[in-house]
Amino acid sequence: MAWLPEDFVHPTRVDLPTGEHLRPIRESDVDIDMPAVMGSQERLFTIYGEAWGWPPATMTPEQDREDLAHHEQEAEAHLSFNYAVLDADETELLGCVYIDPPEKQGADADVTFWLRGDADHDGLAGELEAFVRSWLAEAWPFGAVRYPGRDLSWAAWNALPDA
Repeated sequence: MAWLPEDFVHPTRVDLPTGEHLRPIRESDVDIDMPAVMGSQERLFTIYGEAWGWPPATMTPEQDREDLAHHEQEAEAHLSFNYAVLDADETELLGCVYIDPPEKQGADADVTFWLRGDADHDGLAGELEAFVRSWLAEAWPFGAVRYPGRDLSWAAWNALPDA
């Protein structure tokens, strides 16, 4: 299966049942992204560090801005998607959901997500995970979605044959 059908339109806002929402991240989100990422740097590096080398301990606001601009451009081109998890008035970035084409055989998309350590109020982590799995099954044109770091360890993911 191709990554996405030519006529696919990615969602630009998705409301979560908890009151938060998802929307594609933007370069202009740097002021709320930087504290969320760097405040969770140690935790995030345990999730993504070995696989992605991210986030570096010395990331600067300019490096974050460049990273966000890259994500914004990729979403516009339908190459991959980074959805910010935001509070109602978009003053806090609580985490991110990444939807990527598979680098390894066996799935139509690889999906990862994270929340700031302090963002799991009222069970948001469990709600987000359940929502993302349902949303991808219902609103995205994927037959098989893989969740590296959740359903499959990064070591097992790395051992899969390349796509």
